[in-house]
Amino acid sequence: MRTLDLQKEAFSEKEKRNIEILGILRRQGPISRSDISQEMGINVVSITNYIDDFIKSNLVYEKELDVSEGGRRPVLLDLNPRAGYAIGVGLNLMNMVGLLVDLKGNIITKTQIARPQASVKDVSECLLEIVREILRRSKGYVENIRGIGVGIAGLINKKDGSIHWPQKMDHYYTYASVDIPLRGFMEKEFNLPILIENDATSACFGEHWFNLKENYKNVLYMFSGVGCGMIINGELYRGAQGYAGEVSVYNYKEQDLFGCETAKPCFIKRWDLDLGVVQDVKNILLKEEQKAAEFFRISSTNMESLDLKSIFHASRLKNPVALGALEKAAKRLGIKIAYLVNLLNPQIVIIGGGFEESGEEFLNMVRSTVGDWAFRESTNNLKIVYAQLRENAVAMGAASLVLEKVFAQL
Repeated sequence: MRTLDLQKEAFSEKEKRNIEILGILRRQGPISRSDISQEMGINVVSITNYIDDFIKSNLVYEKELDVSEGGRRPVLLDLNPRAGYAIGVGLNLMNMVGLLVDLKGNIITKTQIARPQASVKDVSECLLEIVREILRRSKGYVENIRGIGVGIAGLINKKDGSIHWPQKMDHYYTYASVDIPLRGFMEKEFNLPILIENDATSACFGEHWFNLKENYKNVLYMFSGVGCGMIINGELYRGAQGYAGEVSVYNYKEQDLFGCETAKPCFIKRWDLDLGVVQDVKNILLKEEQKAAEFFRISSTNMESLDLKSIFHASRLKNPVALGALEKAAKRLGIKIAYLVNLLNPQIVIIGGGFEESGEEFLNMVRSTVGDWAFRESTNNLKIVYAQLRENAVAMGAASLVLEKVFAQL
């Protein structure tokens, strides 16, 4: 297989057909040529022409014969998972995850660190170190790694790989550009093609690529409440310049005038990544000493170390402060999802980015709120679920975007 062009956005008809056939093999293999032909509605001669190219590229192999009801038994085909590998790195609420995966999405190597809390430069350095660590652990695979996918927050410039990163200064947000050309820097150090994608978009694609058994064509992935990934009519939607999916508006000059309570018109203002849960808990604990003592006892934290993970832990122990804060956050998120459901009418909404660790009560409250606020017609048959890839979603999605290019560019 030739060197991948990971910056190519649009696929040709032949490349789309490659992806579709190899996707069937990935999900359903071993499978016969005639079964692929029947599923796609394309004559078996055309399918065979594609399969012959895949076999020559060592991407597909023939295996044991299927049982026949008479006549010659059909040869079964399967995807060769060792024909290529991809590295995926992703940032979520809790941590940064790095993965090496094969063509079927099996995880070969995984490494992770706690989410960096500092500047985008520090996040970028952690990202580079995770890739170095994956490569150190993957010496037997290095020659066949096809590329590196990175899922990261912010607005991604598709032309040069630069990132406009939302960074809080005092109590204002600003968007800071990465001081280094991240894609070029990574390509130079690792000598591999690099794909950089927004975290929510990456996670949305990963869930759709690996985990959604139903053939959903319209998917919304909520990365907490600050961004979303979208698949519309079966295609990943990025917008005109790749910036689609930011579900908020923000004007720092109006910040202090733009206070926001549940369901007020300002509900589209920018939120903190944790939906404000940590600050809500702190506000209660600072006011009520007895509640603070109980919370810190069961969560083994203090005011300085209080984080979302400890709040999730306290909620599982039925702590009323934690439960109240998460209920409030679920209603906030549910109203925002209801707005997007009315706008986009998806078949399924996936909640990820870290809140999939918050438990079923949070999810049920989101579902109830969406039902209360969205049009009934838009919620008929709508599924609202947690991300099944959980903490791996962004990294797996970034890797799967590389694998999609492997499938396309034969």
